[in-house]
Amino acid sequence: MNKIYKAHINEKTNTVQTVKEHSENTARLCAESAVSPLKDVMYTMGLLHDIGKYQNSFQQRIDGKKIRVEHSICGAIEAKKYYPDAVGLMMEYCIAGHHSGIPDGGVHNDTPDMHTLCGRLNRTTGDYSVYQEELSLPPIDRQALISFFMQDCGRDPSLLIDKFAFLTRYCFSCLTDADSLDTAAFCGEHMSGKLKVDFQRCLEKTDRFLDSFECSTNLQKSRSYLQKQVFDKTEQDAEIYLMNMPTGSGKTLCSVKFALERVVRKKKKRIIYVIPYNSIIDQTAEVLEKVFGESAEILRHQSTFSYENADCDEDCRQAAKHASENWDAPFIITTAVQFFESVYADKRGRLRKLHNMADSILVFDEAHLMPVEYLQPCLRAIAYITKYLNSEAVFLTATMPDFADLMKHYALPESSMLHLITDTTLFAEFRKCRYLYLGEVQEETLLHHAGEYPSSLLIVNRRATARKLYRMCSGRKYHLSTYMTSLDRKRVLQEIREELQYLEEEFPDGRDVPKDRRITIISTSLIEAGVDMDVHTVFRELTGLDSILQAGGRCNREGKRKEAAVYIFELADGGKKTSTDERGNMVKGMLDRYEDLFCQESIAEYYDRLFRMKSEEIQKNTITQECSHIQSVPFQSYAEKFEIIDSKILSLVVPQDEKSAELVEKFRYAGTGVERELQPYSCSLYRWELDELIRQHAASDFGTGIYCLTNPDYYDKDTGILFEATDYLVE
Repeated sequence: MNKIYKAHINEKTNTVQTVKEHSENTARLCAESAVSPLKDVMYTMGLLHDIGKYQNSFQQRIDGKKIRVEHSICGAIEAKKYYPDAVGLMMEYCIAGHHSGIPDGGVHNDTPDMHTLCGRLNRTTGDYSVYQEELSLPPIDRQALISFFMQDCGRDPSLLIDKFAFLTRYCFSCLTDADSLDTAAFCGEHMSGKLKVDFQRCLEKTDRFLDSFECSTNLQKSRSYLQKQVFDKTEQDAEIYLMNMPTGSGKTLCSVKFALERVVRKKKKRIIYVIPYNSIIDQTAEVLEKVFGESAEILRHQSTFSYENADCDEDCRQAAKHASENWDAPFIITTAVQFFESVYADKRGRLRKLHNMADSILVFDEAHLMPVEYLQPCLRAIAYITKYLNSEAVFLTATMPDFADLMKHYALPESSMLHLITDTTLFAEFRKCRYLYLGEVQEETLLHHAGEYPSSLLIVNRRATARKLYRMCSGRKYHLSTYMTSLDRKRVLQEIREELQYLEEEFPDGRDVPKDRRITIISTSLIEAGVDMDVHTVFRELTGLDSILQAGGRCNREGKRKEAAVYIFELADGGKKTSTDERGNMVKGMLDRYEDLFCQESIAEYYDRLFRMKSEEIQKNTITQECSHIQSVPFQSYAEKFEIIDSKILSLVVPQDEKSAELVEKFRYAGTGVERELQPYSCSLYRWELDELIRQHAASDFGTGIYCLTNPDYYDKDTGILFEATDYLVE
């Protein structure tokens, strides 16, 4: 009787999955999920990934013997033996790391105790050769694969290394997801259904929603004309589409309709809508859920959203939880942080998503907000996904950099790109305010000036400044910053919208508004992008042009007032000039040359100067800066350094009600399981600020690494986290 080699045991049903069954299932799933040029290598990778389980030591371990067995490295050893080139090296990285994560390549003399690929390949294993009696490795056209690796790289070795690293992460994603899915299916897990979307019905509903808007005023006609330019190009193929549309032109719904047209026409699998900030996701999701209704179950994958609290049935909740692991869902809304840090991850928990970015329509809202220091890896990721994984991308913004030039210089020179808006003559119709420079002003003068208008929005560069101005301000005032929890920010935004609506109803012409009815909103830049708000006047502290124009999008948003202004200011700070970053200095130099900062020439000059000035910074964070050969790619080291959000900014959980207090207590003693549910109760701090709270015994992580506020006197619902307890302030 032949020996049974076990891969998994289902203790609930007392059944066994053999290594042969698991290997062949994984190989099949790998090949099914991979793009055509990689199907054969993925099938082979699936067969080899667990052959280490043929070792007698592993069989003893699965039968209950408490021993540690190195099994992942065995398949990598065989890949190196039979495929001694780039094809085999790719398999080595993926198979060796399919549990612990893709390792750094290392160097040949790395010792077995080191966690690099070279070090691990030097480890001793048991005999696993019996796999050859049960598994048959198929032939691989290695020359065709190597040609695929070299395509579009020219004579640039850094491009070849970067592309090899991307495709390795992609293959790792296919392998680990297939491995997880087959294991879960055998163990009876993840048996819930999938999220469903009827793209055709969503398109029809979007069309009806867009048709419901009036088209009588010049502004409405201009909006319709711009959108028509986009919709007329839905049949034109490209890898990357550029949708440059001014604030107020209906960019979001326009981009959604375009994405739906493309996903239906090209029979793509999914739409992934990528948004820079959590606050914009909430707003976008609400709009789409209103338009689509029951025709779409949208997966929201963001740190501040938990399906435990979502208004959906249990089947949808479970399907969404499982889909968030690998993005196997038709319509996904996520953050830029989640998207790009998944692409450049090394661990299976994050990289499982990458292969499901293939065959998709990707929409990058506020595309200009891609971080400059990671612009090259971000652009290259998009170029690879669109050129090699059969996807398409839409860049959406009101302040469009020259992405065609940026892609050529920093990503792939031959990416196919199409401008969806070619006639910009009507952009001036969306100019609803003038941009005026106030110069240096004292804080008291600024607040007095703001108080003269029915509603004013003051946006400053620092949270401490926002808090100080709020405390100095009188009357109906509101404060917004990331010192506040997302729950409180959402509450305050709703209060602001309601108060602005009451003001509009009571004083539709904006005249003779009593002082006690005037509204002052003081915020950091978080309010600029995508927050739907309409105020009479905006005051913006000097900063980059993109931020200033985004701030202007909150001023006279509906175009109801003939005259409106955005005042650009610098705080005199009692005679001591507030420091201004280089972006602000660039704008200051442009104020004399451009009567209208809103014009396309101004925007073009700003980005041209910015990216020329930042050229070294743009290129410093590529993976090829740290290696010169595909054998030494630092997958793990690079992933640990790849942080779009500054690692110096940390989250602090603030218990604010009975539910959050219960969650904190549960987290305190269990140490895991409720992190996502706690996100709405989190605010952001710098490391030194958190250290100050810890020093005052006002915060603790209970040994978990996630910090919670332990003294409620250190939080105010209107201004956020405090650094002295409220009772001290009273004294």
